[in-house]
Amino acid sequence: MSGTNHGTAENSSALSTLKVSAVPAFADNYIWLIHGQRDARQVIAVDPGDADAVMHALTRDGLQLAGMLVTHHHADHTGGVLELLNMFPVPVYGPASEMIPGNPVKVTEGQPVEFPALELAFTVMDVPGHTAGHVAYLGHGSLFCGDTLFSAGCGRLMGGTAEQLWRSLSRLATLPGTTQVYCTHEYTLENLRFARTVEPDNGLVLARQEQCQRWRSVGRPTLPSDIGTELNINPFLRANQETVIRSAEQHAGQALDSALQVFTELRTWKNQF
Repeated sequence: MSGTNHGTAENSSALSTLKVSAVPAFADNYIWLIHGQRDARQVIAVDPGDADAVMHALTRDGLQLAGMLVTHHHADHTGGVLELLNMFPVPVYGPASEMIPGNPVKVTEGQPVEFPALELAFTVMDVPGHTAGHVAYLGHGSLFCGDTLFSAGCGRLMGGTAEQLWRSLSRLATLPGTTQVYCTHEYTLENLRFARTVEPDNGLVLARQEQCQRWRSVGRPTLPSDIGTELNINPFLRANQETVIRSAEQHAGQALDSALQVFTELRTWKNQF
């Protein structure tokens, strides 16, 4: 998929003024290009796992790379960093506790990441769970959250714990409902199939599934989502809802005494789904 089906998501939320382009890579990744507010030809690449895909988009659309943001260390999010740095000596930001190529600026909770010439500014959020040091970047009404939160899903535990991931998702759930969610995989339809299994009577899940099927049928990304939508359709954000609790308990074959236990059961269930 490298360099194909390029799409642009111009946020309609009054809280979000970003122009963001989706660059598909590998089987189901998205590399996000955040366009400068002052000069839209200048872009920041988020999780550039595939340098060729980024270069194709830059060349085709007459763009200039001005920086890179990395959420975690997995190769499909970092594999293009060094090659891009060889062509564009730009700043790279990545989580302080993970090994990221390119000697990045190490960032952690609450740290500002600013690109004044582009009129772009983000704040770092520590969101461990998928990996132990995973971070997200929040700004301009938009969240770039890597593999922590997916539309209708969340990341697997690949270095962090269920408790860490539940706490991270619970934090993200408190963001304004209009916050645009830019995760990095096109997993939405698969996740919605699971969400319908957990909550078969949730009409909002069915409606979202039908909408996303229409979008994918014409090659349109299902992303970004937004926090308000995810609170209605994402079982991993709904572990304190009675319908989800009952479903998780039925799957576990026992009572679950906390939202964390419900979440952990959902994550185990999804791994086998």
